[in-house]
Amino acid sequence: MNWNRDEARKTIEKALSFSTGGDCEVALEGGISSHTRFARNEITTSGFTEDLRLTITSRKDGRSGTIATDDLSPEGLRAALARAEELRALTPADPEAVEALPKQDYPALEKYDEASARARAADRAAGVKATLTLARKKKLMAAGFFQNTLAHRAIGNSKGNFGYHLSSGVEFSATMRTEDGTGSGWAERYSPRFSDVDPKGIARRAAEKGIRSASPREVPPGDYTVILEPAAVASLLQGLQFGMMSARAADEGRSVFSKQGGGSRIGEKMFHESVTIRTDPFDPRVPASPWSGGGFFGGDGGGLPNRNVTWIEKGVLKALHTDRYWARVTKTEPTPFPSGVVMEGGRATLEGLIASTEKGLLVTRFWYIRAVNPQTAQLTGLTRDGLFLIEKGRIAGPVVNLRFNESPVVMLQNVEGMTAAVPAGRMVLPAIKSRDFTFTSKSDAV
Repeated sequence: MNWNRDEARKTIEKALSFSTGGDCEVALEGGISSHTRFARNEITTSGFTEDLRLTITSRKDGRSGTIATDDLSPEGLRAALARAEELRALTPADPEAVEALPKQDYPALEKYDEASARARAADRAAGVKATLTLARKKKLMAAGFFQNTLAHRAIGNSKGNFGYHLSSGVEFSATMRTEDGTGSGWAERYSPRFSDVDPKGIARRAAEKGIRSASPREVPPGDYTVILEPAAVASLLQGLQFGMMSARAADEGRSVFSKQGGGSRIGEKMFHESVTIRTDPFDPRVPASPWSGGGFFGGDGGGLPNRNVTWIEKGVLKALHTDRYWARVTKTEPTPFPSGVVMEGGRATLEGLIASTEKGLLVTRFWYIRAVNPQTAQLTGLTRDGLFLIEKGRIAGPVVNLRFNESPVVMLQNVEGMTAAVPAGRMVLPAIKSRDFTFTSKSDAV
């Protein structure tokens, strides 16, 4: 079905009409995904999917029941609503339940690109061909993924709230490995717009990394000055974004942002003065929805209008994510979940940061990151796809990958320089030079 705002509203209102009491919330998600996957210098799969799902949550007296369906006929909607109410009756009351949101005013976000929405395998073919041609020319093994999506999303409830959003996205990633398997390079780019993604340029960066990272030597674990490329910064900041920015966790003493004796550290200078991080759903470089998502990390904040929020300003912690229940307990305003993260950068270049480093490590990216201690925000993970030793302001050569145990909070406290911010993953971030970054052991990752 070719969804639009009117069709989405009619479907949601029809579902709501079958409610027999209590609050009812409906979310409608549909869209397409088209992709091309390649490995060992050849295309392995090309796929196209079209999906549609309607989720109904029925709430009453603190109890809730949720059901999802793809049957949007009147009979299907009636049956789904009845089942949600049956499930509601079986659940215990939630002492932290909040009422459905009243009517909200959602911002208009321009996140749709016709070329991204309509691209198919033929439109991606030139980019994939250029990547594979480069890999063969350089005697590398290429693997990667090229995907574009179109998404229709709508929400509504029995209190008259309604929102609709149309978005698109395109993402290309490439890994280039040497024939002997000792070198690996990687690069990627995401954007709502098809024209922003340059597969040939991405493949070129991955190939250069792959060739330069071959035959690495070992270096001892320890504390190093690091230059983290934007992809590596993104991996660390995701650890802060998902869960650690919770006001409730801070107030209850479970967070790096907890104040000794109770409460949070909002208002304290916790980072280097150059650090400013905000969420900006209006930035055209990042994906965003007009409303905040709920779920495991968002708590009961689902449906709140997204807006600009400054979380850290010139090193000072300015805000933490507060869901609606905790806002009620603390008599504060709820905040949307952090999404569309933008970090202000500096004036340095990557070459300049390297030149200013007597001894350190240049990190392409991290992977397999896990939380170690939420009260210090310590994470652990591995470097991958290009780790390089810096000596006397120059790249001295590739080194064997290492495991790190470090907190992004400490990394942001020890900042010594930044480049301009650029898109990285689904954020906009600079490369960062930071001192005393802890590596604990060697890794067999390539």
